[in-house]
Amino acid sequence: MRSLGIVLMLAATLLLNGCGYNTLQSGDEQVKASWSEVVNQYQRRADLVPNLVNTVKGYAAHEKEVLTQVAEARSRAGAIQVTPELLNDPAAFARFQQAQGQLTGALSKLIAVSENYPQLKADAGFRDLQAQLEGTENRIAVARNRYIKAVQDYNVTVRSFPTNLVAKMFGHSVKPNFTVENERAISTPPAVNFDAPKPLPGK
Repeated sequence: MRSLGIVLMLAATLLLNGCGYNTLQSGDEQVKASWSEVVNQYQRRADLVPNLVNTVKGYAAHEKEVLTQVAEARSRAGAIQVTPELLNDPAAFARFQQAQGQLTGALSKLIAVSENYPQLKADAGFRDLQAQLEGTENRIAVARNRYIKAVQDYNVTVRSFPTNLVAKMFGHSVKPNFTVENERAISTPPAVNFDAPKPLPGK
């Protein structure tokens, strides 16, 4: 009787191994690892924000609207609970992506403000923070690309026969992926403006 149980266990192991169960587990772990790196880089960016805001405030305190937008966008992005369940919830994933997109836009405005303040642009601390932010944005892009690839591989496995049968049996489903938030905007040809630039304040 015991030997029959061992034989059944071996048969089940071989069956699960041959039908893609291990591939699903491996893919799921790869998606989680890739996601952790995305979150890590977003956190690195969020950690830079207070120093950037304070540096800009030192030279351009009256740019309150931009400074407030950055602080609020950082707060909204940080308020979203980043749990493993988020990877299986397309709506929560979309909210996370939207919040990070808003922070990206707010930071772009903050950096643009520096163009109007030569003393701020010349500040060594600001230049260092700007370089760190640019480096972090590059790391975010790389991490997102790795996550996109990991999710693509995983989703193909989940949807392919006969692995899809095993995926359904064990509750594995397609995971959400990053999308272009402003798809309509980027498909519109950019407007070309040859008007003379406006003079800087005080010029």
